[in-house]
Amino acid sequence: MKSRVILATIVLVAVLIGANFTAIKFALDHTTPLLLAGLRTVIGGSFLLLLARLRGESFPRKRTDLVNIAIVSLSITTISSGLLVMGISRVPAGVASLIASTMPLFTALLSLLMLRAKVNRLGAIGLAVGFVGTIVLASPSLAGSTAVVGIAMLLVSALAWAFGNVWMKFRDLSAVSPIMLVGTQLYLSAAVLIPVALVVEGTADTDWSVGLFGPLLYAAIPANAVTFALLATVAQRATPTQAAASAYLIPVFGVFFSWLIRDERLGVVEVVGGALVVGGVYLLVTSTARQAAALAS
Repeated sequence: MKSRVILATIVLVAVLIGANFTAIKFALDHTTPLLLAGLRTVIGGSFLLLLARLRGESFPRKRTDLVNIAIVSLSITTISSGLLVMGISRVPAGVASLIASTMPLFTALLSLLMLRAKVNRLGAIGLAVGFVGTIVLASPSLAGSTAVVGIAMLLVSALAWAFGNVWMKFRDLSAVSPIMLVGTQLYLSAAVLIPVALVVEGTADTDWSVGLFGPLLYAAIPANAVTFALLATVAQRATPTQAAASAYLIPVFGVFFSWLIRDERLGVVEVVGGALVVGGVYLLVTSTARQAAALAS
């Protein structure tokens, strides 16, 4: 794959995921958070499992694989996905995208604890800058309880996603194809999220209209299933630095689409905090890429 094609793919992934925060915000105008999260998993899971079957892939049968997939499902596509949507319902989409971008920072910390990974000086600086940015980013919302809860949900969502990522490295799941892995995760999450949503929220506040299904389908397929397939391709064919680029491009597009489509504006503090988070992630992934390149050589 040529460098220009790789770059275009990375930018496309960042655009699709960045717009996801605004799409979810629109969908929340027509339904409740947990039900939306559950519907996303059903649609996205169906798409990926159908694709996996068309590729001739088999459903995982080993007990250890199923247990590990269930753990990853609980952390990434159940807890993280549910809290992400609930957090977006309480804060602007642009701010949500910036807070969600802390996931690589949590991944690095959990890798230190669970995988005994090493972080060099550049990586340590990136972690410090990123978490300072998180504090700055969250500070304007501390006066409002709704926003505080939303920010807390988004941070726990990023932490849960990071845990799932590290667990996949901690427990080898390479025998299961990436498409089948995520498709199975999403269906396991649907089995949890849909019943909980029906009991806790019900459907009385859901408007089953194009206003819901348009952004829902976008959030479930282009921003979820399609981007996953693209990321898998990039991970296989790009350098570590190229593959990591989406981590700090996503919040940039998240803020851009929230401004362009919903006319959301960031204050000075949010801009400074967001810049620190993105800068910290950039330093961290650059450090990780350099370490990977050094080991490869």
